[in-house]
Amino acid sequence: MGQHTDRIGEKIGTYLDEMVALRHDLHRHPELGYNEHRTSELVADKLNDWGYQVTRGVGKTGVVGTLQNGNGPRKLGIRADMDALPIVEATGLPYASSTSGKMHACGHDGHTSILLTSARYLAETRDFAGTLNVIFQPAEEGGAGARAMVRDGLFKRFPCDAVFGLHNWPGVPAGQFGFITGPAMASVDKVTVRIIGKGGHGARPQETVDPVIASASFIMALQSIVARNIDPLDAAVITVGTIHAGIAPNVIPDSVELELTVRTFRREVRETIKARLNTLAKAQAESYGAVAEVDYPSGYPVLVNHPHETAFARQVALDHFGDARIEKEFRPISASEDFAFMLQETPGSYLFIGNGDSAPLHSALYNFNDEILPSAARYWVTLTEAYLAKNPSDKSARQS
Repeated sequence: MGQHTDRIGEKIGTYLDEMVALRHDLHRHPELGYNEHRTSELVADKLNDWGYQVTRGVGKTGVVGTLQNGNGPRKLGIRADMDALPIVEATGLPYASSTSGKMHACGHDGHTSILLTSARYLAETRDFAGTLNVIFQPAEEGGAGARAMVRDGLFKRFPCDAVFGLHNWPGVPAGQFGFITGPAMASVDKVTVRIIGKGGHGARPQETVDPVIASASFIMALQSIVARNIDPLDAAVITVGTIHAGIAPNVIPDSVELELTVRTFRREVRETIKARLNTLAKAQAESYGAVAEVDYPSGYPVLVNHPHETAFARQVALDHFGDARIEKEFRPISASEDFAFMLQETPGSYLFIGNGDSAPLHSALYNFNDEILPSAARYWVTLTEAYLAKNPSDKSARQS
């Protein structure tokens, strides 16, 4: 770590109070997907004040800030998500959500504050040559805001040679960086299965077609997919999360509705499970005289980090933070992330920074760790200056 890196840390340190205050303000005013109107305006106003060319309304409520400096040909994208979750906060913090039923329970308030602080630093110092696109995305939490931005021409309107994103991760020591090459986060498909029978009184079961028994058989048969149809070296998870049936204990219902999620790390595995699940649902239902209807839309795809860009991102962390700050055994994560849609369009990588011993993501007790704000902001600055290096002989720039 050289004197230049120390100067980055020192200058970002001067922003610390404002960075924390901004994060707390965002936390106090959470907004759900595609309704991030206050957040988007706050982001856009700050970027405009710092000299960025600002485009609002990308993918409904998304914002892109573009800053071009010098005549470097390279174009870089960095993304942060902005939306909150429909959760009643239970932290009791002085800056807790002021809107009941909405909460920043995944740290997107932190991600937005980090990228805004980095954008400010880079606008003030301009120690890079090329084009920087800072991408503030709506609706990551199930709304596929990344896909919405891509469909709205994100990478055609704001071309990027590479795009990077970051997420905090509870349970990993605060400020530690994690990198994964290849499949890093699972695909997720939300499936609805409706098994239709013939209802009737529980005292005369012979006159009915019991969809409850058929659904129970289907649930048990589901376990055979991962156990017998998927390579043991591939990972997959099938979860039955809800079962809805009946109104009384002495009445056999007409139908049962089940809601499932399916998670995989490879497209081929995802397709195999879809085919087998459809077959099993219909066969198990028919074996009891019932009928199965399956609604199986495609959800978020597997998030696949590109090797070249991931090696570059890891090298930036090594060069500027040292080997001790890199998690050596950071493993793929079975949660999903819609940054996958961006990585299908443009090379890049999604990395992680430890949030320390906090409550888990999506918990009513979760809180983003303010201690990691400076390190994460410094990381985006060093990555930008390395990727858009004025001096091509820079070690990290050569890695790319």
